[in-house]
Amino acid sequence: MESISGKVHEHVQDADIGKIKMNRAVFLDRDGTINSEVGYLSRAYQIHILDGVTEALNLFKENGYLNIIITNQSGIARGFFSEKQLAEIHREFMNLLQVNGRHLIDGIYYSPYHREGIVEEYKKDSNFRKPGTGMIEEAVKNHNIDLNKSFLIGDSIADMMCAENAGIRKILVLTGYGKKTEEECAKTGINPDFTAENIRKAADYIISKKD
Repeated sequence: MESISGKVHEHVQDADIGKIKMNRAVFLDRDGTINSEVGYLSRAYQIHILDGVTEALNLFKENGYLNIIITNQSGIARGFFSEKQLAEIHREFMNLLQVNGRHLIDGIYYSPYHREGIVEEYKKDSNFRKPGTGMIEEAVKNHNIDLNKSFLIGDSIADMMCAENAGIRKILVLTGYGKKTEEECAKTGINPDFTAENIRKAADYIISKKD
């Protein structure tokens, strides 16, 4: 599925699309949050799921949350890899993030844009790129998500600003760029709702706040 304002690799598992019920979601940054930060991940063999991720995602599912990845992928605009290569990478994420044959990821949204790109098609600003809220807005429409009951987990200042711009609760994890981001948040006055050592600790916090 391709949206007008951005891009999405999507696999819907349990979402009650089109029903009156609204879904709660956990929006997840990809690199540095669920996967090791490797710079520009351009091949599936570079994927290294962080400890505790599968357990955390399974906990979210068991407690009625959708797991939605939102990821900036300016490597496409910079010419480091193609959308086809990214699709292969995301298929591998889907394959790796399963429990007993059940997919733990409900949607993967990505932004291929960057104003300093070299590929003309993607060389531009876009609200679909975090800290813009385009990916969240697209997911809300596709999955009927209630942002008041949702969270965002990430390791970068762009993640925290994205959550702030979207008006949802934000959790900073200290994996990836998290420790540097903790300092940036203090300087810029952005206050995460919770700071967690990793996503597994973030899951405990989210489950404790479920209403």
